Amino acid sequence: MTTIPCQGRHYREINQEIEAMWKDGFRNFSLQGVNGQRYIGRSLSGEGIIEINGVPGDDLGMFMDGATILVHGNAQDGVGNTMNSGKIIVEGDIRDIAGYAMRGGKIWVKGDVGYRVGIHMKSYLNDYPVIIIGGSSQDFLGEYMAGGLIVVLGLGYDSSCSPVGKFIASGMHGGKLFIRGRFRPEQAGLGIGIEQPTPRDYDEITSYLNEFSQDLDLEIPDFKRDDFVKVFPTTTRPYGRVYAY
Repeated sequence: MTTIPCQGRHYREINQEIEAMWKDGFRNFSLQGVNGQRYIGRSLSGEGIIEINGVPGDDLGMFMDGATILVHGNAQDGVGNTMNSGKIIVEGDIRDIAGYAMRGGKIWVKGDVGYRVGIHMKSYLNDYPVIIIGGSSQDFLGEYMAGGLIVVLGLGYDSSCSPVGKFIASGMHGGKLFIRGRFRPEQAGLGIGIEQPTPRDYDEITSYLNEFSQDLDLEIPDFKRDDFVKVFPTTTRPYGRVYAY
């Protein structure tokens, strides 16, 4: 493992060092003293691991295409921005717009997330993005979502409480969103359906939860299918009558 000290260094210098070594075949990094440096892991193609000790800045793993990033702590805005493939594992919380326009890969968050997570997520053929949130989410989760999967577990929250905010899935026209715990219709955007997951849905959730728990070394409770609600689009043009004639 290659150790890179980051305390007090500019993000450009750190990223140039990582990217140069990545091209030379080094694929196992430990970043120490990270404190807000942006764009770590950007556009990295191929398998490899970046382990981050500290709090990375905005756009962690943006455009990433195959690497794995493990964060021992929290992360800021834009985690996985437009990523194609790979995995980002965050042992703490993350802030807003994680998974923005995400086209593939996985984002695991042990804690809570901020606003507009999963906005513009999309999938095509075998490219299928997945976000699993261990805690809660703020407003506009899954906004304009066009594909992929988001699961909110609400760990640490009583099942009678809602682990998500308002305007959930606003403008959603593809993909699936599963929420454990209470979810009221008035929390959803327009044109959104709410129902219990099918057995096939729950099999899909379970397959990802097994991987999530292993990657985070986290014991997952013995959930049941009826612990979750499925949130899905009922139209491919949710605002067609508002913005078009």
